[in-house]
Amino acid sequence: MVEISEERFAELVEAAFDAVPVELAVLLDNVVLFIEDDAPADDPDLLGLYDGIPLTERDTSYGGAMPDRIFVYRNPTLAICDTEAEVIEEVGITVVHEIAHHFGIEDDRLHELGYA
Repeated sequence: MVEISEERFAELVEAAFDAVPVELAVLLDNVVLFIEDDAPADDPDLLGLYDGIPLTERDTSYGGAMPDRIFVYRNPTLAICDTEAEVIEEVGITVVHEIAHHFGIEDDRLHELGYA
């Protein structure tokens, strides 16, 4: 397990979001990012979570909805990493994985693409 401060972890998550190609970033619609220390109690090893209505499921009735939420969990990520470089890699994978859910890409396809 590597030790990284909350501030540094937030910088790494922000850098991962900044690395998302502009062509995709501009398509993010009604999404907010949260960084939390711990994953939900029912899945404590979870690295990230997308909670919302994917773009592929929105129709003309979509409006006035609460923003979709993307969570990145610090402690589970740090627990599986031994170096900051590994954290950077895991955070990058997690961010892409959760953004992909916003675009309607399911876990099976993400695993095929290497974003497990």
